Amino acid sequence: MDQNQDNAVDKVLLERFESEIWNKVPHLENNQEGGKIVNATPLVDITADFKECAKKIYNLDISDSELQVYGKLDSTLLTGSIKVRPAANIIHEAISTGKIKSGQTVIEATSGNFGIALGMLSKLGLQVVTIVSRKLQEGVFHELRNMGIKIMDLEMDICPAPGMEGKKDELVAKATAANVRSQLTQLGFDPSIFDNSITEIEALLGKQDIINLAKLLAKKYNCFCPEQYDNDLNVNAHRTITGAEIDQQLQQDGNSLDEFNILCTFGTGGTSGGLSRYISEKYNKKGVHVIFPPGGQDVAGIRTHNNADGLKYYQPEKYAGEYEVDFEKAKPLLKFFVEKGHDIGESSALELYATLQLVSANKGKKFVVMICDGIEKYRKNLEKIGKIQPPGQVSQEEVASNSSEYDKVIWIHTQYTPQEGGIELLAKSLGIDKSKIVIPNARTAQQLLSGQGIPDEINNSIQESKGKSLMVCMAGRTSLMAANVLAEKGIVTDSLIGGITELPEARNSQLSELVKQASQF
Repeated sequence: MDQNQDNAVDKVLLERFESEIWNKVPHLENNQEGGKIVNATPLVDITADFKECAKKIYNLDISDSELQVYGKLDSTLLTGSIKVRPAANIIHEAISTGKIKSGQTVIEATSGNFGIALGMLSKLGLQVVTIVSRKLQEGVFHELRNMGIKIMDLEMDICPAPGMEGKKDELVAKATAANVRSQLTQLGFDPSIFDNSITEIEALLGKQDIINLAKLLAKKYNCFCPEQYDNDLNVNAHRTITGAEIDQQLQQDGNSLDEFNILCTFGTGGTSGGLSRYISEKYNKKGVHVIFPPGGQDVAGIRTHNNADGLKYYQPEKYAGEYEVDFEKAKPLLKFFVEKGHDIGESSALELYATLQLVSANKGKKFVVMICDGIEKYRKNLEKIGKIQPPGQVSQEEVASNSSEYDKVIWIHTQYTPQEGGIELLAKSLGIDKSKIVIPNARTAQQLLSGQGIPDEINNSIQESKGKSLMVCMAGRTSLMAANVLAEKGIVTDSLIGGITELPEARNSQLSELVKQASQF
């Protein structure tokens, strides 16, 4: 560190950060004997419970004596997830180099855990603002607020990869920009700065590029953005610490990481990227298997395969394998392990189920499963397992081929409502008479989605239906959220995969020809 840089460092903030945060998370500590990893999280042998789960839940006998399954319990970390590893490394470097000083604001796009990890900065006097999707689970919002984090929630998903060229639409961009401006103003930001950058902002929103929106807002408002999706410290935290940590712990048990497969899900690609590099550099092999939920399933901030493609740290050539796992099949496993006393979250259930599939297919006998977070944020969903019939997710082809079974099509969205052309397109694409399409206003949609009860208009439409009811929205996520809310009330509906924007007839139309901004609130 040169003299000028040293003068720019907030030494008081750095000292507090190292004392209150850095010294409580895994990191490399140098001494006279060399480097040593301190604050390692537990690596626990869960083989016995894994075998019992296979037999009891899935009727599979995997009593092979050579089978070993370890869980890397990063759910025990400060703030409760693996994301504190890259967050701490990124923030430590930023404070150490003068990029962050006392009283500054940190802003980032997050699907939950990284934002919660940043919340540890609140007690140091730093304001944290997270840009999140409105579809996040209630427990995630609760933890963000408990950490003192300011939240900007958008109708858009945080998960689409940057630069969704061809998806740009002026209507969506302008409506979302107005929402962002309003929330920034409420948080105390100067709206005139936003207005001066409106062209850049709308261009990003038109492509649903929330990741780069966070970077842009940080630049314009002189905030710090960790840039977790593009920051090499995200990967290096796992290459230099997590990988070596697991390796050392296995050696202490008389094993070698060279003989093990590691399973992890994909969020930013930091974990899979860092662990892949560690194993490649030390053992000259591929040892990381990356797990995705299928398209249309929302699992605790984990990206689908399609949404990973295009990100900087999605590097399939470095993986030992990639797999899609149906979360519905993994839910009983999640419930079993939690009831056994294991603090594991939804992503860990995907990894454990994938491990079960690999074992059944004789594709390995030694595994380390990354337990990236715990169950608390998802406990409400856990309680529903086995009690609530999940809504059906159906394609346009499935609806059209069984159109006589559907008596009501219910539009559900808080910002947009169909134009007449959109209603006609829905009717034609789905093979359903236009008179069966119900368009509640945006306030009604918001009432349902916020859990305030089933509005009369929606309830009456469903009760009057002589067949199935189909929920439809812009891109398939809002309708699925609504169908899940209804399922909690014992009302079974279907949700159209992809929404109106993915209908074949819609692909040659501007979105503004199909929908308009809702005005009834």
